[in-house]
Amino acid sequence: MGAVFTALGVLGTVVFGALASSTVDARFLLTENLEGADLVIPGKAGAIGFGLVCVAAGVTMLVGVAERWFPWLLGVAIVSLVMSFLCWQLSTARPGLNFLPLVDVVRGSFTAAIPLILGALAGVLCERSGVINVAIEGHFLVGAFAGALVATIAASVWAGILAAAVAGLLLALLLAVLAIRYLVDQVVLGVVLNLLALGLTGFLYEEIMKADQDAYNNPPQVTNWSIPLLSKIPIIGPALFTEDFFLYFALLLVVVIHIGLFRTRWGLRVRAVGEHPTAADTVGVRVRLVRYRNVLLAGIVAGVGGASFTLALAGTFNKNMTAGKGFIALAALIFGRWSPIGALLAALLFGFADKLAGYLQNIGSVIPSEFLAMLPYLATIFAVAGLVGRVRAPAADGKPYVKG
Repeated sequence: MGAVFTALGVLGTVVFGALASSTVDARFLLTENLEGADLVIPGKAGAIGFGLVCVAAGVTMLVGVAERWFPWLLGVAIVSLVMSFLCWQLSTARPGLNFLPLVDVVRGSFTAAIPLILGALAGVLCERSGVINVAIEGHFLVGAFAGALVATIAASVWAGILAAAVAGLLLALLLAVLAIRYLVDQVVLGVVLNLLALGLTGFLYEEIMKADQDAYNNPPQVTNWSIPLLSKIPIIGPALFTEDFFLYFALLLVVVIHIGLFRTRWGLRVRAVGEHPTAADTVGVRVRLVRYRNVLLAGIVAGVGGASFTLALAGTFNKNMTAGKGFIALAALIFGRWSPIGALLAALLFGFADKLAGYLQNIGSVIPSEFLAMLPYLATIFAVAGLVGRVRAPAADGKPYVKG
């Protein structure tokens, strides 16, 4: 990691610094008003300066530091690299567009991260109990389809969310029975379930929805809820506390699952089953029951995450509309070290990459739009590849338990 960020910092210092304009500033708007307060950074100086900060963080990681400092150094390296890149991009944007509206970007990052957060939390529930869940993409698809169909027929967002949760539960039940009871290879099983969900939702879309979109694929959309006082906080308030049910639900789940895993008897049993199921069994923990329960809960969470695609983001269901977001959620789980809070931060990083790609296209970035569209997936690859050998999954993750 130290070597990677040292090299990236050198890239930012040399390449971004050379390409950035020395006469145009990069502006970061702190309010929704274009004429409001902003942070102004000289383009070339900012690109070089933040690149050097990234180099310093990378070198510090490279020479070896205490483990407790690693997350902070990683955060500094990522933020400084992004800032170096933005100073270059904003200083060379089309005339009059050399600004980044932070409120809009933060809001868009959270919005794009909603399904990733819920998918990663589903992965945390499964893998902390020792079951690999590669089928998050499938849960998203069945949840999105069921949510759109039922919400349209019932003319109710809440009915759609409930249907999505049930759809995710049913797919999770299939995963649980085959993985826990019949000991099917969990990675292969997850891939097969993804293909099943893709084929089934595609077939039902063609047979039911496509013929009459208004009757079966025109769901109502969730409305935003503004939280008094909190919505007035600069930058974070308008972006975070004027949002819809899905974001509040995702953030609440992060807190609940974190407390549940690390502060309750239930969490202790789940982690024991994920680390050493035999030892847990000897003290009376019902290993299979714990795994069944967690996989089913994960299915519900991921199903609701799928509903966010059709009831909040896209508005209608389309074949394969999740476009690999389930695998990005799986990467967020790994990047977040199988922790709810870590998964949240990783999902926000990928959501930010997604939002930033769209914004840079609008300001006339010199980077081809096809490469900008790859940003979230490149961030996923670098995040996971950079952490190989540095993170450790639960010891019994993916290992079927057969009672002796």
